[in-house]
Amino acid sequence: MTKIISVLNQKGGVGKTTTTINLAAYLAKMGKTVLIVDADPQGNATSGLGLDKKVEQGTYQLLLGQTTLADAVRQTNVTGVSIVSANTDLAVAETELAAVQGRERRLGLALQHATHDYVLIDCPPALGLLTINALVGSDLLLVPVQAEYYAMEGLGQLLEVFRRVKQSINPRLSLLGIVVTMYDSRTSLSDQVVQQLRKHFGDLVFDTAIPRNVRLAEAPSYGKPISEHDKWSKGARAYKQLAKEVAERA
Repeated sequence: MTKIISVLNQKGGVGKTTTTINLAAYLAKMGKTVLIVDADPQGNATSGLGLDKKVEQGTYQLLLGQTTLADAVRQTNVTGVSIVSANTDLAVAETELAAVQGRERRLGLALQHATHDYVLIDCPPALGLLTINALVGSDLLLVPVQAEYYAMEGLGQLLEVFRRVKQSINPRLSLLGIVVTMYDSRTSLSDQVVQQLRKHFGDLVFDTAIPRNVRLAEAPSYGKPISEHDKWSKGARAYKQLAKEVAERA
């Protein structure tokens, strides 16, 4: 049975796309088939896998009912990982969906036909209609949180949106967990952030924290996940471990 996971934080720069790409790669290495849905108009998940964002059939066309999931799926260079790409049209999707009946369910309806083991939705850094579509169509929510001073800021708002979607539209939606990203073991601040998150969210915080890592940061410029770029790096080992945790929880 397909598990659909939204990777979401409305704050930008928290490692959301990095988590989506690398989690997909390591789930695939575990023998699973994974589909990434690039729902961010910036299209970083698409370019981060070395693919051109200029496609005629992508997430926008899927949302507007102009294509089918089967026609929108593209293969990547990573075995077991495919993607529905974001193109420049996605930037106007929210405006065009506003007048569409059942607008918040469009992505979920399209993903009903997914046959992959996992679908990972790379959400935009906002709590708009694209994000609501992702949550309505998902089984699980994964929240990356940067190990920084303002880590908790905005989490309450995000979790309130999660609660409302769960109560009113998608009762099957559950919080898979919170993953700490850009963790720096040399600073007390990173440890304080982890302690604060564990105090508030307990076991919902993954045991694995994703470290600050140069090799991890440079991998998207090569169009590769860290498993292909430098599988021995600290970042690679962390995402490999996170994939195991996600598979256990999901």
